[in-house]
Amino acid sequence: MTGRLGRTAVIAGRGRLPALLAAALDRPLVAALEGFPPDGLEPDLTFRVERLVPLMGRLAAEGVAQVVFAGAVRRPPLDPNAFDPATAALVPQLRAAIGAGDDAALRGIAAIFEDHGLAVVGAADVAPGLVPGAGLLCGDVTGADAQDAARAAAIVAALGAADLGQGAVVAQGLCLAVETLPGTDAMLDFVATAAAGLRPDPAAARGLFYKAPKPGQDLRFDMPALGPGTVARAAAAGLGGIAWQAGGVLLLDRQATIEAAAAAGLFLWSRPP
Repeated sequence: MTGRLGRTAVIAGRGRLPALLAAALDRPLVAALEGFPPDGLEPDLTFRVERLVPLMGRLAAEGVAQVVFAGAVRRPPLDPNAFDPATAALVPQLRAAIGAGDDAALRGIAAIFEDHGLAVVGAADVAPGLVPGAGLLCGDVTGADAQDAARAAAIVAALGAADLGQGAVVAQGLCLAVETLPGTDAMLDFVATAAAGLRPDPAAARGLFYKAPKPGQDLRFDMPALGPGTVARAAAAGLGGIAWQAGGVLLLDRQATIEAAAAAGLFLWSRPP
């Protein structure tokens, strides 16, 4: 897929998503944030936030009309000695963005790209096949699972409203863990090691991991994602399945994820919002 007026650039961080999006594009340009190389993908260029204006000039010279943000990054510290004069003029705007919550920070950075004539699109716009619609992809969902999913969805909505996280683990109506800054893997690892004995009835529903965007989240940025690694950790945590908000979560390596879930006896449920 290519933007109507030119090429698409993938502004890349760590993880597999940048490579998946690049594969869906015609002549993509991949620009990786320094220190956050994407998995399985050689960037065309590496950039620093302190030289954002030269980056956008390079993108324009390469015929780029729109950008898509993909991959995991941490907010980088800004080196005053690394700024070029044009980007230095953006320091107040950059500091306000980086000092805000995750969503606000991404919107602030995106606004700078848009101010320089580059449209910002989402991963779902570039590769809509990565975002499952509502339905059961694997396994069976019981009434108890549906109740746990509803409880988890309410918890994740409350977390998201405070800009804290996008996931929760619920078993038999009890919240065993919530996702915060360390991320999904750390949460599921905690459930595997520390929360396994918290279920009231070991013979009842094993519980589930639920994922959803934050309320009002701009899905052009940081759309939640699941993949085979998530399945492996959910299985290690003794859970019965994984559910997520249909239309709001990326499913990476779809076939491999479904096969891994089936082999582990987990359900995969793209739940209607």
